Amino acid sequence: MNKNDLVGAVAVSANLQRTQAGQAVEAVFDTISKALADGQDVRLIGFGTFSVAHRPAARMRNPRTGEAIDVAPSNQPKFKAGKGLKDAVN
Repeated sequence: MNKNDLVGAVAVSANLQRTQAGQAVEAVFDTISKALADGQDVRLIGFGTFSVAHRPAARMRNPRTGEAIDVAPSNQPKFKAGKGLKDAVN
């Protein structure tokens, strides 16, 4: 399922016009993104938790050349599925 499919499914499920469903989906994505950018976790009970993992700077090796490479620190988004989502999938 891609984003357009998701918007269509939300429109049918919530009995909305496709443009309204698209705006709602975009608003959810934007809100989650902004919360993560501000360092907050987003906990959706029964669905899962979006959080940010902080990766420190590291020194790694290029496997092709063996040359040492410095990798800058970064923040990575992460998602942990909740019990309700796990149960729905299994």
